[in-house]
Amino acid sequence: MLQHIEKLKNIATAPERLIIGLMSGTSLDGLDIALCRITGNGKSATLRCEEYTTIGYSKELKSAIQQVFAKQSVSLDSLCLLNAQIGHLHGKMINQALLNWKVPNDSVDLIASHGQTIYHRPSSLHQIKNQPNSTLQIGDGDHIAASTRIITISDFRQKHIAHGGEGAPLAIYGDYLLLSSEQEHRTLLNIGGIANITYLPSNASFDNVICSDIGPGNTLMDALAREYSDHDFDKDAKIAKQGNVNKLLLTQLLQHPFINLPLPKTTGPETFNLDWFTFQLKSLHLEDLSVPNQMATLNAFTAHSIVNTINQLPELSTVYISGGGIHNPLLLENISELLARPVFSTNKLGINTDAKEAILFAVIANECVAGNERAFLSNKSNQPNVSMGKVSFPS
Repeated sequence: MLQHIEKLKNIATAPERLIIGLMSGTSLDGLDIALCRITGNGKSATLRCEEYTTIGYSKELKSAIQQVFAKQSVSLDSLCLLNAQIGHLHGKMINQALLNWKVPNDSVDLIASHGQTIYHRPSSLHQIKNQPNSTLQIGDGDHIAASTRIITISDFRQKHIAHGGEGAPLAIYGDYLLLSSEQEHRTLLNIGGIANITYLPSNASFDNVICSDIGPGNTLMDALAREYSDHDFDKDAKIAKQGNVNKLLLTQLLQHPFINLPLPKTTGPETFNLDWFTFQLKSLHLEDLSVPNQMATLNAFTAHSIVNTINQLPELSTVYISGGGIHNPLLLENISELLARPVFSTNKLGINTDAKEAILFAVIANECVAGNERAFLSNKSNQPNVSMGKVSFPS
């Protein structure tokens, strides 16, 4: 047996694994790095996040990604270079984080790399006959493995698609294993660039779990902030708080066909972007609407689309929020007011709100290497019963 295969076997059969989970979302703010110690697998798995950090992207890298992100026509030269560049950069970022934490590279068993999403196009969106669901994340796992000398599991979404899924959202797998409760119905709401939910009824099997994208989380607000300010997002909702919701515009935005599709569904910034929003403004002759009023309306649009979805769920549930949107106080206020009940952060469940997605990919990598195919069964979200991830060896 080859040495690296033997090493992977030993990792898989060990009682616990030290796994680095990585996440870089559609907000393009940087790389989340979570160092997770996971014992066991499946529903018996326990996880402790020992370290967490976010390392920001440079303005130059953000600009380069934005040139190819969610666009139908891009430079293949730029895309090809970025795939290697981001993989190598993520490796360097991991090395720096481990150095700062005083954790030796050779003590880490695995890296779980989500990659940088560039395009997401399920058949429900592209609507091209006889063409499959598709998605593309760049930042090649081989470059990460070579840079860090750590076995890397990556490209999780492709297996999901190959077995009939849409490649998103994948939060259902980690949410079900880590955060199911026998005492309460839970809705786990993650507000990243796109908002998604996982509904976990109490004492339920995977059959009864519902997971779906909702629509825009921060993506439209972030795009508006970048267009009209020096900031990448509406920090503390300062812009939105200066404005008022335009009810005519809000009603128009909520008429988007995706908002009223049944669950589950998936989307991305390819659908909800500044060009689409500008078109809505023009269609209502609201081109002169002030930026604060636009931002306040987008904030309300995100909140309404989230609450409309939560209200479709079978049972009243406790809502736990994670992701960048949790730092937008007006958005949380709007969600709580529309729900007519308080909402909580996943910190209350022992999961760092900012680290949650990176943690969930560490869980998926753990299942890929050490899991049991019986951990997941077919369910109402039509999620494939598969392990996900491709293995990249350092040598």
